[in-house]
Amino acid sequence: MDDQYDLLHHGDREVGDGLVDLAVNVRVPAPPDWLRHELAACLGELAAYPDVRAATEAIAARHGREPADVLPTAGAAEAFTLLAGAFGGGGAVVVHPQFTEPEAALRAAGRPVRRAVLRAADDFVLDPAAVPADAELVFVGNPTNPTSVLHPAATLRRLCRPGRLVVVDEAFLDAVPGEPESLAGQRLPGVVVVRSLTKTWGIAGLRAGYVLAEPAVVERLRALQPPWSVSTPAAVAMVACSRPVALAEAEALAGSAERDREVLVAGLRALGVDVAGTPRAPFVLVRIPGADRVRLALREVGYAVRRGDTFPGLGPDWLRIAVRAELDGFLDALGTVLARCA
Repeated sequence: MDDQYDLLHHGDREVGDGLVDLAVNVRVPAPPDWLRHELAACLGELAAYPDVRAATEAIAARHGREPADVLPTAGAAEAFTLLAGAFGGGGAVVVHPQFTEPEAALRAAGRPVRRAVLRAADDFVLDPAAVPADAELVFVGNPTNPTSVLHPAATLRRLCRPGRLVVVDEAFLDAVPGEPESLAGQRLPGVVVVRSLTKTWGIAGLRAGYVLAEPAVVERLRALQPPWSVSTPAAVAMVACSRPVALAEAEALAGSAERDREVLVAGLRALGVDVAGTPRAPFVLVRIPGADRVRLALREVGYAVRRGDTFPGLGPDWLRIAVRAELDGFLDALGTVLARCA
């Protein structure tokens, strides 16, 4: 396999002091006040070992599932590590371009990995036929990072077959208004959904995520999970962010992100920038000749964007840009940089 891609490179490496962060896909710079207050209130409980039962029940209620279908995790990254250890023994396939942690976890576990690479010419739309028929474990993002493509639920279901586990990374789906095409709300044989609270609520440092799957799958993952890997503050956040009032706020934030993305995409296209596909997530993927020079030039004028060449299936002409509320300054800076780098 071609090992040219740095699977452990993430957007936080692009960020530096004084730079406007358009490289990391965390939507807000800090948790909302109500969440910070709940987190602060739990600090007096840190002498006790964490208890995730309330978090498990809250997540189950939020998705209309049974508690037996839920495994709280220390972020989505822990979920990928557990899945690689429990199920990656034969025929693992990762649909790329996508978040690289699933493949990194499989490799770290010594598992064989194959790639199903979607094409820019097809707008990175998933064709189930691209996944080898003998794949026993399949990872796919929805919406996919970095392409921002939202795959139809019906297409994802076509990946299912006896003896196969399909893992759908829905880390960004709560940032899409209405959470369309989600598989989180139903127990489907052979389907695992991974969710994260990081992006919407600004808690990347807290490590809060969860798995939704059949009870047998959950128990197999729990058997590998280190004791107390989910901290008390993370469990508190899971409860707080699963309440109806929080879900309503998340929906409002998703609507705001959608409007901001439309402004960004229109501005990019007005500059002649090639925006990939039909973006649905709070980030966009763009192709610019000489993108690495553009990225470095943007740093010089105060903006950090995410390089794309660390994602399998992409190359040096790709950049990922996070959606933010204030975009005029960035678009002006990009226009200047593009003219300079032409």
